[in-house]
Amino acid sequence: MKRLGHWMPILDWGRRYDRATFSADLLAAVIVTIMLIPQSLAYAMLAGMPPEAGLYASILPLVAYALFGTSRVLAVGPVAVVSLMTASAVAPVVLAGLTDAMTAAMVLALMSGAMLVAMGLLRLGFLANFLSHPVISGFITASGLLIAAGQLGYLFGAGGGGSTLPAVISRLTDAGGINPATCAIGFGALVFLWFARSRLKPLLTGLGMGAGAASVITRAAPVMAVFATIALSKGFDLGARGVALVGQVPAGLPVLGLPQVDMALILALAPAAFLISIVGFVESVSVARTLAARRRERIGPDQELMGLGAANLAAGISGAFPVTGGFARSVVNFDAGAQTPAAGAFTAIGIALAALFLAPLLAALPQATLAATIIVAVLSLVDLPALARVWAWSRHDFAAMLATIIVTLGFGVEAGISVGVALSILLVLWRASHPHSAVVGQVPGTEHYRNISRHQVITHPAVLSLRVDESLWFGNARFLEEKIEALAACSPGLKHIVLMCPAVNDIDASALESLADINSRLVDAGIRFHLSEVKGPVMDRLRRSDFLAGLSGEVFLSQHEAMCRLGQMPECRETGGAEGRAAG
Repeated sequence: MKRLGHWMPILDWGRRYDRATFSADLLAAVIVTIMLIPQSLAYAMLAGMPPEAGLYASILPLVAYALFGTSRVLAVGPVAVVSLMTASAVAPVVLAGLTDAMTAAMVLALMSGAMLVAMGLLRLGFLANFLSHPVISGFITASGLLIAAGQLGYLFGAGGGGSTLPAVISRLTDAGGINPATCAIGFGALVFLWFARSRLKPLLTGLGMGAGAASVITRAAPVMAVFATIALSKGFDLGARGVALVGQVPAGLPVLGLPQVDMALILALAPAAFLISIVGFVESVSVARTLAARRRERIGPDQELMGLGAANLAAGISGAFPVTGGFARSVVNFDAGAQTPAAGAFTAIGIALAALFLAPLLAALPQATLAATIIVAVLSLVDLPALARVWAWSRHDFAAMLATIIVTLGFGVEAGISVGVALSILLVLWRASHPHSAVVGQVPGTEHYRNISRHQVITHPAVLSLRVDESLWFGNARFLEEKIEALAACSPGLKHIVLMCPAVNDIDASALESLADINSRLVDAGIRFHLSEVKGPVMDRLRRSDFLAGLSGEVFLSQHEAMCRLGQMPECRETGGAEGRAAG
């Protein structure tokens, strides 16, 4: 039972479920449902899917995540960035005549779900750590700008979309005339939603309304915009005035089934499915960890892969498109007091009721309203000031972030995230292959040794001490060789080089060979090679090799002992013993 509970967390928290928890989850579900209905419709449009697909993406996937997910507040469903990636992946497949858009989206969800589950079974949750935050932030910022720009055409009545910024601009400039009625509806909804998001709650609380009621009304603003513009559409027959409407939405629940798949379609969608899996997982885990930390809870990244994988598999068999955890909805779910993933299941029930009974009303909904909803939602993702913050902290991270933004805007989301992933990995490899190192000297009156470039220290002309702040492996072995060669070449009169190893946790076979080569070259130059402060596990491995037998110098327990023995430093106190006691 305990083993089964590991794979299905519901068996753990479900045993402690009580009436109070049920009430809290139900209240949170009502609030999130109100928020999710217009978002589901809007993100379906963004993904290039019929509006009902957005509702379907908010039913069965939420139930699946409630069964397998570990976060108690993560709100799974359609999100802006993944919807844009879906549209970018589906369009070329449809253009090539491989299948229709809905089938392609379902296959994409199934493939993404299968990849996530496989990663979960293989315990690959740690892979999320290889995507740097600046790269993810840059990708999300660029995606937000691209999404918002792509929706402007709908506000003017000229049609929208576009997978790159040049394509969006071209579509806007080549479009026909502006539809005044569409502009009135679209920009009116945009102003109202912006006001509701930024000003409505303070206004209501200032008028004496309770904070809870004000929050609910604020969250319900998109629903108000939907029903208000539907009423205007019907009252003024906006469809006859050239305003683009959502059109007929079939009422009912999704019909379960597998789409028709062939190998050509799988091969065409595989790269996009993998990128969607990675981006969705990173976004979801980041949100889940942030909110879990506020309650001193924890989530399991590997099990989150299983939960998100199950959600996407559920989307694939229920006529939907890929889903993941959304930041804004999850924060609302958290603030509303959700206690368990059951809140997501209750939200699914609310969306199912909407699909059954509200669908006929949506035919008269202007597409400009959904575009306004998307723009207001995604602009909160844009964080351009982060560029300045990252620039001040790290030029390398800034370059990676800026490159991700430029490539995403110029060449599309798949190219952007691919470049971001590649840059993240390259940064990791570059930093690991160029470890920080420093020539050190003794701080006067102490047994401490610090960087000679940062501190007033005592050195000895015949002894050079180099501290390396990284484990030694094949990626940085050559760097260490070149560093020591350069130091030896510019230090006449040098008799000893001490490699200080307090931060060296491992030495692989390639690095061991490099150390042996360094020792041999220094011997030829009349310089003895020593080690100091070698950690116990590393020392154990050195003893199992023949390196120590050929070492020209000694292995010292501490750097101070090395300097006492080799350099007779001032105020030096002999501590005795060397290699034999250096296994600490």
